[in-house]
Amino acid sequence: MKLSRKNFFKGLALGTISLPFLIRGLGGKNFAQEDSSNAPNVLTAKRYRWKMVTTWPPNFPIIGEACTKFAETVEAISGGRIQIRVYGGGELVPALEAFDTVRTGGAELGSGAAYYWAGKAPAAQFFASVPFGMNAQQLNAWLLGGEGMALWEELYRDFNLVPMPGGNTGVQMGGWFNREINSIADLKGLKMRIPGLGGKVLEKAGGTPVLLAGGEIYTGLERGVIDATEWLGPFHDTLMGFQEIAKYYYTPGWHEPGTMLEFFINKELYDGLPTDLQAILKTAALRVHVWTLSEMEAKNAEALTNLLQKGVDLRRFPDEVIEQMRAYTREVIDEITSSDPFSRKAYESYDAFRKKAANYSQITEKVFYDQIQRDATLNLG
Repeated sequence: MKLSRKNFFKGLALGTISLPFLIRGLGGKNFAQEDSSNAPNVLTAKRYRWKMVTTWPPNFPIIGEACTKFAETVEAISGGRIQIRVYGGGELVPALEAFDTVRTGGAELGSGAAYYWAGKAPAAQFFASVPFGMNAQQLNAWLLGGEGMALWEELYRDFNLVPMPGGNTGVQMGGWFNREINSIADLKGLKMRIPGLGGKVLEKAGGTPVLLAGGEIYTGLERGVIDATEWLGPFHDTLMGFQEIAKYYYTPGWHEPGTMLEFFINKELYDGLPTDLQAILKTAALRVHVWTLSEMEAKNAEALTNLLQKGVDLRRFPDEVIEQMRAYTREVIDEITSSDPFSRKAYESYDAFRKKAANYSQITEKVFYDQIQRDATLNLG
């Protein structure tokens, strides 16, 4: 039987030409052999049952929900080939042991923020948040549009991990305090829950940074173990009840202008997956990444309005404090980058991108807030 080109495509569209006929027509045995070389990446029926350990309290709003959404998205797109059970901090392992648990194979993947692992990899902090650094939009651009993601993957490779963006908190608040901050001297002796580079900057000012997991912060502040705490933003701070036990709510969050959250996967296990499942994990991470920041922005805007209506004493850090903390930040970064080669490599890339992004935002974002949206903003003086 001889087919014209017109009849061939007509028959294919109508279903009267079978797939085996099509394969033979396109080259028979050789075509089938070439196609089968990639078949395990697409057609394998193997199923995976994985565990995710997180640094977040169990079922924690938005951030914990993001982990559940990630698991649901992966299962849906993969047709059930990967199913993930999510464990909150302390349910399977302590919250701050998630990193080591995943890299050694105790769980297949985890969720956290890279600055939690500064003791193991100082450069990790630059992939979470840098005081006076980039906001969420700029950090996304460096990671996904610049060389940030390649550097992050290079760093985690030595820990048998594959990192993926897992959300962003947006610009955080300055924190809850039980003492007024009128000058840099008021930070001396202050015990504050604050992680990452921000904690090192506080140390420069004479304060004491304390690293507490989320579930321990309220009790620590209530009992005077700490004098102040930063957490996330108005929505989560309200849920934690900090407004009940702290006198002052400060802004801006100089220490975390846009904190990147993360998923991290055991690299050996990830490398052993078919390529389509690897792509599904990356796709699910980016979906959740966008959802998380959107939820944070929406919920924080509403929660701040509610806090102000209830009379929360919202304060702005004095300019003197901000400028001195900026100077201390430069000292901290100089110390880290001079002692750790990869930190220097990562920060050089980060800072070069930050400067270009800042220049652009001066004529776009800043003008938008200062002029175009001025009629809708809160005047804090």
